[in-house]
Amino acid sequence: MAGMLEIKNIETFYTLIYALRGVSLSVDEGTVTAILGNNGAGKSTILKTVMGLLEDQPDKGTIEFMGKRIDGKDPEVIVRLGIAYVPEGREVFEELSVRENLMMGAYIRRDRAKVKEDFEQVYEYFPVLRQRANQWAGTLSGGEQQMLAIGRALMNRPNLLFLDEPSLGLSPILVKEIFHIITAINERGVTILLVEQNARMALSISEFGLILENGRFVMKGKSKDLMEDQDVKEFYMGIRSEESAKGFQRWKRKKRWR
Repeated sequence: MAGMLEIKNIETFYTLIYALRGVSLSVDEGTVTAILGNNGAGKSTILKTVMGLLEDQPDKGTIEFMGKRIDGKDPEVIVRLGIAYVPEGREVFEELSVRENLMMGAYIRRDRAKVKEDFEQVYEYFPVLRQRANQWAGTLSGGEQQMLAIGRALMNRPNLLFLDEPSLGLSPILVKEIFHIITAINERGVTILLVEQNARMALSISEFGLILENGRFVMKGKSKDLMEDQDVKEFYMGIRSEESAKGFQRWKRKKRWR
């Protein structure tokens, strides 16, 4: 059975440099799927390619959302179909109030009663936004801006939510809070595709995980299985095995006395 989102063999490039090389990905409805990888691996490029934010991309391959081809479509068309995108760096409208930012997320909607309901839902997720409703978004803290960016995306009432590095620049306490809310959003029926460098947190809340290196997926599987994989532990979660830790300590001692 096909997933809600089906990406098949897409290739995306910047000038003469390939950013994605034959990437395929399936996101099942109702799940949280995490894409992990280091800076420059191409994680954000996947989201931008699906959203139609890169001109004339993908160069090859197909993208289907709920059974419909969307590759090559304009971003507005894709948003109207039910995909919302929270970009890396938040990108809130700094000179608009919190409430006005949230209204921008609902600009394509005409169902005023349901928009009002969604305001209340966003404020339930993020009570601080209700307190800051009339405050300029540019004066919010980094964590509050991340909450606003997610809230603004939810105002479109999406079926599928893209989150690009939601933990970036946040304190450990705020990271835990944001990921707790992401879980709550998913439990209310929103499917989530999460791009994240914090492998431990991303795998802990997702059902499926994929690891991207140099524009290619090098590992895929259930998140619980990836969390037990020794390579994932060592290279993406910073957890060394006892054997590799002893080897690293021996290397340090040798280097010290050279």
